Order: sequence, then C-alpha cells, then structure tokens
Amino acid sequence: MLTEESPPGQGFLADVCRDWEAATWPASHAGVPVATVRTGIVLARQGGALGKLLPLARAGLAGPLGGGEQYWAWITLHDHVRALMFLLDHPEVTGPVNLSGPCPDTQTAIVKALGQALRRPTVVPAPTIALRLALGEMASEILASARALPTVLTETGFTFDHPDLTSAMAWITHH
Repeated sequence: MLTEESPPGQGFLADVCRDWEAATWPASHAGVPVATVRTGIVLARQGGALGKLLPLARAGLAGPLGGGEQYWAWITLHDHVRALMFLLDHPEVTGPVNLSGPCPDTQTAIVKALGQALRRPTVVPAPTIALRLALGEMASEILASARALPTVLTETGFTFDHPDLTSAMAWITHH
C-alpha cells in the first residue's frame, strides 16, 4: 500500500511526478498553499485508460494486460474533477495528494468489472511480449503496479461518488 508518505517510484511517470513537484517548491517557499496531485489511472468513457479498452470490451475482446495482477490506483473522471474542486476549496490541504479511489484493484479485476457492466466476456489476454512490441517503453508503465491510497483526501473529508468498481463501471457504461 502506498500513501502520500511513501517514497517515490521508478520509471518515466515517477520521474515526471518528481520533477513537477520540485517545480512547485518556489511557490511553497513563498507561502503559497500548494497541493501537488498524484493522479491515478483516470477511468472515463472516452480517452484515458479505458479509451482503447472500452471498444474491445464492448466487442467481448478485452482481457488481462500482461499477467493482470498489477494494481491500478484508479479514479473516475467524475471523482477526479470533484477532488480537484475540493482541493481548490481547501487551501489548507498542501503537499502531495493521491488522486485515486479508495479501493485500488488489480487490472484483471478492473477489466472483469467492466465486462460485467457491459455483460461481455473478458478472457482475451494481451501478453506482456505483445504489449512491449506494440507500446515499447510505455508498456512498462502500463504493466507497473501501484496500490496507492488517497489518504490525504479521505482524512480531510472528501467522499467519493464512485468508491468501488461496481459504481465506477456503472457510471462509465451508463453515463
């Protein structure tokens, strides 16, 4: 389990996050309240993590990516925007803030929940080697595991409209 207090990860996205947070230091040192968001995988009907997966899932052609046991710290686009608004309304919340839902799940569980919401099977895997051939270095980011928790958000009173996969997938597939 990763919280805002956990050490930084490794890889391209972790480096981007570290550099971005470092760029806010002058504002923080000048007394400006700064919350640096660490966005999880945003789930929406179009674009984002499900942009390419949703059409495959609708056709019954989705399945685990790689081994499928990697954790995805996900959040719906709806809750992501709400969390950003919450942070704007609460300038006392500063420092790193994980913008992810309260229940990180494995990639297999996420695809399975999507299939259940669509009433489609989710058994067609995308093997690691195929992902590496198709996506190159970016495959490592997709296959990485991050079981991040939104500790700061929950401790400061934010509540999620989509705290679990069932409500998230219902919003995505019926929105």
